[in-house]
Amino acid sequence: MPPTLTILAYVAVGALLLLVLFLLSFLAVWVRARLAGAEVGVFELVGMRLRGVPYSVIVDAKIAATKAGLPLEIDRLDAHFLAGGNVVQTVQALIAAQKAGLELDWNHACAIDIATRGTNKSVLEAVLTSVSPKVIDCPNPASGRVTIDAVAKDGIQVKVKARVTVRTSLSRFVGGAQEETIVARVGEGIVTTIGSSDSYKHVLENPDRISKTVLARGLDDGTAYQIISIDIADVDVGDNVGAMLQEAQAQANKNMAQAQAEIRRAAAVALEQEMRARVEEMRARVVEAEAKVPEALAEALRTGKIGYMDYQRLQNLQADTDMRKGIAGEGGAAPKA
Repeated sequence: MPPTLTILAYVAVGALLLLVLFLLSFLAVWVRARLAGAEVGVFELVGMRLRGVPYSVIVDAKIAATKAGLPLEIDRLDAHFLAGGNVVQTVQALIAAQKAGLELDWNHACAIDIATRGTNKSVLEAVLTSVSPKVIDCPNPASGRVTIDAVAKDGIQVKVKARVTVRTSLSRFVGGAQEETIVARVGEGIVTTIGSSDSYKHVLENPDRISKTVLARGLDDGTAYQIISIDIADVDVGDNVGAMLQEAQAQANKNMAQAQAEIRRAAAVALEQEMRARVEEMRARVVEAEAKVPEALAEALRTGKIGYMDYQRLQNLQADTDMRKGIAGEGGAAPKA
């Protein structure tokens, strides 16, 4: 045999051997699927291997679905994995829904699985919660609050802790609001109910009135859950908020009145100072006018309007007046004996 043909023969045998070994790597998975009644082609396994899909996981999911009576094509499982979904949990959720008699098809299950990606929830949890309701604390302890605080009409604060029992609504799970919305709506309903109560005593006497009123408001509209019941776990009396507000208002009014009184006092002091200034001004005018009297007398004497005797009588009258003032005293009262 020519050397060239010998080399080609060895290459062909080696390639055939590698092909056989490559196909044997799928043999165990193919046999397992065959024995379980889940038909999977070898070329389908090869295609998944080339696409980087864990074909063993996909085959196991198909086997579980087939044993549960759910006919799922391998292509649909492969496509869901490539879309970023969790194939195993999706199949488990379908099986759980079928056992519980819930309406859930493959497309809807895949949509729920994709919607819960990146969260602490899963499609399997959604189905299990739909079968077995779960309880949500209101308020959520993770928020740092332990009670919902509201004030009745009489000003007394009431602290309430509630527990909400919900069931997942699979038909509204995709696009529906989650637990945070339920907690917020229930908290709002509790605050509204307590705030509309005439007295905190009514709340303490009938705590079930809160749950009935809140439940009747249809707080689960547009959410992924159906509220089954709202139970009041604890009711406590808080501070007298009304009294504290009145005290704060009284203090504010007092401060305002003091400020207004200070304004009036400052205005009075300013007016007093203004009056004193005006008095001093008048006194200055009087002094100025008195200073002109001697000049006027001298002018009258020069012009002959008054005589010397008239001037002497005026001096005597002034001296008599000064004597009377001295006898009477500066205050105008008669001197004591």
